Amino acid sequence: MVVPVALTGATGFLGLRLLRQLLAVHRSVTVLAHAGSGDALHRITRFFELSGAPGPVVSELPHRVRVVETDLERPRLGLSAPAFQELADGLDALWHSAGSINLEGDLPQLRRTNVDGTRRVLELAAAGRRKPVVHHVSTAFVAGARRDGVAYEDELDDASGFENAYERSKYEAEKLVHAWSREHGRPVVVLRPSILVTDLPPHPDLPSHPLQVIERILSDVRRTAGPEHKSQEHESQEHGNPAVRRPHGPGHPGLRATVPRLRVRLVGQPDGRLNLTQVEHAAEVMVRLADRTPSGGVDTYHVVHDRDVPVRTVVALLEGLSGISIDLVATKPDTPSALEAPLDFYPGMTAYLGHRRRFDDTRVRTLLGPSAVSAPVDLGYLWSGLGPVEPVPAPTPPPASPATVPSDRYA
Repeated sequence: MVVPVALTGATGFLGLRLLRQLLAVHRSVTVLAHAGSGDALHRITRFFELSGAPGPVVSELPHRVRVVETDLERPRLGLSAPAFQELADGLDALWHSAGSINLEGDLPQLRRTNVDGTRRVLELAAAGRRKPVVHHVSTAFVAGARRDGVAYEDELDDASGFENAYERSKYEAEKLVHAWSREHGRPVVVLRPSILVTDLPPHPDLPSHPLQVIERILSDVRRTAGPEHKSQEHESQEHGNPAVRRPHGPGHPGLRATVPRLRVRLVGQPDGRLNLTQVEHAAEVMVRLADRTPSGGVDTYHVVHDRDVPVRTVVALLEGLSGISIDLVATKPDTPSALEAPLDFYPGMTAYLGHRRRFDDTRVRTLLGPSAVSAPVDLGYLWSGLGPVEPVPAPTPPPASPATVPSDRYA
């Protein structure tokens, strides 16, 4: 069966939404699933069920989704030469959404996944007699460690360095895409989303929400800080464990008003901001952009929200989920507490609390007009997508001058 559209990463957080949008405009899609990772079609079906897809749409999935097991770290994607060529020759469009988003990963492993994986996908595109258009999902954070100013779509350099190995690996993958496009004279569409979020509650059968990773880090830090925190942890875990969380939002003073909360200091900008985009909207925009005739070279688009989210909103979310109060400070504490010290192992995550950078998306807004504008992403939206069924938490008031509070105030 020849299916002219293929997608890597189809069982990931973004990939599942891309698959849904692609199936809305194509009769069928070939899913290039990781060999040995389990039943891709089952995971795809569960996503459609849990996200409210109509019954007929779900029942048609086995007939519309073709799964080919591949390995993006091996030559020919781990396929035999005939199977690889047959796959390549049947493609008109190749979407590459697979990759690792591990902000704390080491560079060699991230290169194997994000750079070498991209190289293998480009080899597939080069081998196809129909010369498929490549749609490469990158990240807006290839802009690197420059924390202020404006990042533009045509910029791609490493002058400011990177916050973590993940950003560098995605930058190197984009450089590879540019080189491939020049060498082969082929068009590539590069799509750079910002931090992707959803209001679909988490479920064991769904990929993790990216912000869940940060919540788990804070919760793990609290649990492993030491025996001196056992009693406080026992009291405060009702805030951090969704299975036992109690109402503590506006109008529900509840436990939050009576349980002493652990406190930590994190380096960040109180007036900082982050770009968080609804993953469903991002997938829709990406597929609509793919309908445009490519220029012949590399066309790069920032798929971002038109309004940034204040860092204080993200802090309030993490406080409500982890049961830890967070004070933003200008510099790293000289004497970190037992809770703060383990956070030094996660610099790739905490660095973003200091960002005030804006991503320019003039090109997308010019092409798509008002439909490119997203609905607001606020604390209520983020809270819905991370599992609690109780009201939105009221953020804990910060101390008057967190940078000057003595360290013995902290757990």
